[in-house]
Amino acid sequence: MGCCSGRCTLVFLCSLQLLAALERQIFDFLGFQWAPILGNFLQIIVVILGLFGTIQFRPRYIVVYTVWTALWVTWNVFIICFYLEVGGLSKESDLMTFNISMHRSWWREHGPGCVRRELRPSAPGAPEDYSYVSVTGCIIDFQYLEVIHSAIQILLSADINSPPQSHVCL
Repeated sequence: MGCCSGRCTLVFLCSLQLLAALERQIFDFLGFQWAPILGNFLQIIVVILGLFGTIQFRPRYIVVYTVWTALWVTWNVFIICFYLEVGGLSKESDLMTFNISMHRSWWREHGPGCVRRELRPSAPGAPEDYSYVSVTGCIIDFQYLEVIHSAIQILLSADINSPPQSHVCL
């Protein structure tokens, strides 16, 4: 194995970032979390722009990508603080859905090992589509899965700033 150039390393890391953002976008769509969906969409666009700039030798695109990466890290730090309820933030708020819906993280009900039980309302006049959902037996709580997703995004973004000599092409 040989040592990669900075360009090769950036293409590799952008590709990993793109895959991670696409995966995260899918699960945020399943949970109807509109703020993360918008952030992920911008991340996907800018990473593609960064890939194009790297491959086509467009320094301005790489500058845009670098500035966005700093904003992306900040956004992911906020997500971590949100789900860990740091500084008065509450994971129970509708902040991630822009107060449009009552949806939450998809991982809340579908995490590894979670057993989901729906109970239909017995009160007269309750909407047919409304139900109480009980979730038990999760191996890892949903907020920690969201924190892990954000931490991976931060690690992939922070790795951009490390020296290229430390990376090896696969």
